Amino acid sequence: MARHDPVRMLAGVPLFEGLSKQDLTKIAKSAKEVTHRQGAVLAREGQSGLGFFLITDGTAGVKVGGRTATRLGSGDFFGEISLLDGGPRTATVTAETEVTTLGLTPWVFKRLVDSNPSIASKLLKVMAERLRASSKDPRQ
Repeated sequence: MARHDPVRMLAGVPLFEGLSKQDLTKIAKSAKEVTHRQGAVLAREGQSGLGFFLITDGTAGVKVGGRTATRLGSGDFFGEISLLDGGPRTATVTAETEVTTLGLTPWVFKRLVDSNPSIASKLLKVMAERLRASSKDPRQ
C-alpha cells in the first residue's frame, strides 16, 4: 500500500481536479500500484505507451531527445498523451530513486475519459500547458 492517500493524490492531478470523491475512489481502485527500482526506465521516448502513471513516492528524471527536461516527484504524472492518441511516448522517464506509481491501463483510462467529459477538457488544458513549456527556449 502507498504511503500516501491515492484518492487525495489523484484529486491533485489537474485531469481529475473537481471530480467527486466517489469518482476518484473508482479511479484509485482501477489503478495498479507498482514499485520500480532506482534506474528503471518507466517510459521510453518513441515506444508505445503502456498507461498513465501517477508517482506516489520517489523521483524520476524526464528526458526529451536526450536532453534533461524536468524532474517528477510525488503527485506528478506522465503517460497521458500516448494514452489519447495511441502514439509513441514523447519522453523517457527514468527512476532516480525507488519510485512507486499508480498506473491506469489505456482501456480503463479511455473508459474514464469517455464517461467523464470534464476529464477530457482538463486533459486538453494540461497537454497545451506541457506543449507550451516544452517549446520554450531553455536560454530564456
